[in-house]
Amino acid sequence: MPLHLLSFIFLLFASFFSDDRPVFKDKNLNVFISNILIYPAYSRDNCLQGTVNVSFKLNKQGRIYHSEVQKGYGTDLDFEALRVVRMTSGKWEVPPSHDTLVSMILPVNFSLRDFKCEELSKDEINAAINAYQARKGMSEVVFNYYEKKEAGVIDEAGEIRVQALKYQLGYDEQFIEKLLKQAQRKLKQEDTEGACEDFLIIKRLGSDRSVPYLNQYCK
Repeated sequence: MPLHLLSFIFLLFASFFSDDRPVFKDKNLNVFISNILIYPAYSRDNCLQGTVNVSFKLNKQGRIYHSEVQKGYGTDLDFEALRVVRMTSGKWEVPPSHDTLVSMILPVNFSLRDFKCEELSKDEINAAINAYQARKGMSEVVFNYYEKKEAGVIDEAGEIRVQALKYQLGYDEQFIEKLLKQAQRKLKQEDTEGACEDFLIIKRLGSDRSVPYLNQYCK
């Protein structure tokens, strides 16, 4: 998605004085995040937007050793916000006086333009969030089936049910192709961890298209 369709606001807060605050040293933090952020597909297609607050802690070397969503939406926005924060690891200059036990908060704002999202009501937005939660449960059914199949457990009746679920969830070859390209994009960003997560999802959906990548990058 072209960046001119998106508007991101990134603010950094800390509970200590400015002299003790770590400084992002690679380049402008806004520019860095804008260049790596991938607007999540489900939230983009369902006009889900808003701010996800991610808390994280830095060690003396400026690497993140703990991060979690402090306030989010329970959708793929949360996962992307976490990934974005994780990608800043090692790019912080930490003053000697900084308390490494102190959590910093990075609010990541996701905003869509030119998607006619203003036409959706609050109830429709909430319904989309609830639908995402329901999809998670159905996806686990699919994942579990293929994990058992890989272990040698054959269930022909289960195969029919799983194929119906995949159709319902839109887990077709087009979906696999998009997820594969997203993972490859993350590899170019040097986000091997994020790419491997996508490659693994493809495998757990019963496709072998990501196996070469899993063998090369995710051992």
